Amino acid sequence: MATIRIVDPVTRIEGHMSVEVTIDGGRVTDAWCTGTLFRGFETILNGRGALDAPVITQRICGVCPISHGTASVLALEDTGNFPVPDNARILRNLTLGANYIQSHILHFYLLTLPDFVASPNMAPWAPGWNVDIRIPGTSPVAGHLATAIEARRRAHEMGAIFGGRMPTSHTFVPGGFTAVPTSADVTKFRTQLDWLINFIRTVYIPDVQAVAAAYPDYRAIGAGYGNLMAYGVFDLNAAGTSKLLRQGVIEAASKGTPAALDVNQISESVTYSWYDEFTNDLTPAQGKTTPQYPKANAYSWLKAPRYAGKPFEMGPLARMWVNGDYRAGISVMDRHLARAHEALKVAEAMRTWLTGLRVGSPVYTLARMGTGEGVGLTEAPRGGLGHWVRLSAGQISHYQVITPTCWNASPRDDQNIPGPMEKALIGIAVKDANMPIEVLRVIHSYDPCLSCAVHVMSPEREPVVLQAGMAG
Repeated sequence: MATIRIVDPVTRIEGHMSVEVTIDGGRVTDAWCTGTLFRGFETILNGRGALDAPVITQRICGVCPISHGTASVLALEDTGNFPVPDNARILRNLTLGANYIQSHILHFYLLTLPDFVASPNMAPWAPGWNVDIRIPGTSPVAGHLATAIEARRRAHEMGAIFGGRMPTSHTFVPGGFTAVPTSADVTKFRTQLDWLINFIRTVYIPDVQAVAAAYPDYRAIGAGYGNLMAYGVFDLNAAGTSKLLRQGVIEAASKGTPAALDVNQISESVTYSWYDEFTNDLTPAQGKTTPQYPKANAYSWLKAPRYAGKPFEMGPLARMWVNGDYRAGISVMDRHLARAHEALKVAEAMRTWLTGLRVGSPVYTLARMGTGEGVGLTEAPRGGLGHWVRLSAGQISHYQVITPTCWNASPRDDQNIPGPMEKALIGIAVKDANMPIEVLRVIHSYDPCLSCAVHVMSPEREPVVLQAGMAG
């Protein structure tokens, strides 16, 4: 038996993460996922004006900032039930959809594919591991990398047409959207979207299917608990009661029947996280972000979100399963397949939404921030994202964020129950503990984003204090 720090940091993910596993008899018998940096955005937001939240929270992550902008404005609008014009709803969907497409393409071709396809025998790929690689570097899948990079660029450019800029957009505001669509904008957007739909249909999905065909054993690896949850995303009506990908909860015991989500059942355990124990098992509406390091038995800066006391997986597979669009299985390869099919579903829906834009119609309704509480639930490409806010006279007095990677890569909770990714790793076979490609394949299938989950606190140098000066 050996306990090894298998990867520190895990490469080809966003942010900083380490994973330790115990291997006994060629199998993983235990696992610990660690977020290695502190997140302090909730503290940064306290005392600031409400309108700062959509701007600041988009800096949580450069891969999925649009999801944070979406969650933030939904939470702020929930404090006062502010109406949003249809044009704004559609523009938000189109910008978020562009972010989904670029992220899904990025994940498969740049972050995951090197786990399955032979890399060139040159820097930075060489020297590499001598592991089970079944797809040669001369295959069509490997040859599509340059086109995939172009596809991601096009998706970013498409999102910037209405979002103003990418990766972060300043067009998301409570009450609507700041961009006013023109006929020329609609035409430019449609041109990029048509190209991307063709790429997803003819390149992306066939490439994922080719990888799945070469690695059929990964249809039975990395299932985890089988508990799936989705917050719902892409509003189809003004009330937000109809969504392209609906909200719901599936427990393994329910055999795939989604139950209604009760947001009040969400809590965060910190027993094995570097946060003060007085914050343990609080709901996010009451939660605190109070660091405590060092702390006995703790091993991660991620908290451990739980729903009705149970760990749940978030992400494209959960969304597509809850929506009834994909139910082939729960595994490493099912996560990749569901993600690719979701990309097409979202892209094709965007084509319909684009026809619903009304040039010259309003994109904004005045929303004056006052006093109240709100919740903004949406979905980032990697899974469910929630923002909880409390306002006092237009100022933020409380803010909490739970990201999808906090769900998926969470540490153990106060019942010592492993997080979803830890559970998915336990039991998998590892051929060579010095080259644990099997472990990386499970981790990468979740598309973890530790930038969303944790953020930097560096005590090594004196802080640099910037003071505003006179303009002149």
